[in-house]
Amino acid sequence: MTLWTDALGAQIRYVQAGPWRTRVLEAGEGDRHVVLLSGITGHVEGWTRNIHALVAQGLHVWAIDLVGHGFTDKPLDVDYVAPTFARHVVHFLDAIGAEKADLVGQSLGGWVALYVAKTYPERVNRLVHVTGAGILLDDEARAQEAASVGANVATATTKALEETTRETVRKRLEWLMLKPETVTEELVEVRYQIYSLPDSRQAMPKLVEQAPGAAGRPFMLTEADLAALPHETLIVWSDHNPTTPWEVGKRASDIIPNASFEMITDAGHWPMFEQPEQFNALVAPWLGR
Repeated sequence: MTLWTDALGAQIRYVQAGPWRTRVLEAGEGDRHVVLLSGITGHVEGWTRNIHALVAQGLHVWAIDLVGHGFTDKPLDVDYVAPTFARHVVHFLDAIGAEKADLVGQSLGGWVALYVAKTYPERVNRLVHVTGAGILLDDEARAQEAASVGANVATATTKALEETTRETVRKRLEWLMLKPETVTEELVEVRYQIYSLPDSRQAMPKLVEQAPGAAGRPFMLTEADLAALPHETLIVWSDHNPTTPWEVGKRASDIIPNASFEMITDAGHWPMFEQPEQFNALVAPWLGR
């Protein structure tokens, strides 16, 4: 199977979301909208193994390249922090005529989903937070750990951006996975082509510096923020996630009033790609019910 045989029947198109031309992978129809949000420097291809399981639940599925990512616009005059990404998501919902949507966010996308729910609660139905970032627990050791995780993510990504070769891109992708063989030549080529784009060369260093760094940390969700979220929330982790430990996700699920926690086994940072059967069996029925 390839990315595009996995996604047969879906379409790639562009939507003008506010000021930003946005690349979208769309499948399904109707007004039960689900928006899929990727991690830092990620792109819609990471969701190709999940699209049709969600469509089978009667959902209208939209995977989007966030501003600064993939083939979406990458402006230099914005700060790449949670409020900017959240505005992009809301602009996108406006553009497709969706009053609200379910948000499924992985890593940075999980942080963005939580931040949209905090700042635009009326636009969100349910949340799925997958091996996500952006959670700031009150415990000082966990706070220091969050800063360290952000630095590690930035370091791993910067190496691939500073010397963009297929080999450095492969190493960056293998860092996400429990099993390196999960990274296909096709996936490497897609990300290599994205990293090589002229606007990526200009904007992504700023993105990687700001989003997981000091500029982004003021917009992490505190325990008080989490406790105030009214949305039904599913927090999904993996047993070999190389970034934030699963205990942070479990603690967040205990704080959010209407949240549950699930673990996917034999997976790294991309459980939706590395263990799609587990992920789809868990997330698709939860969203489809």
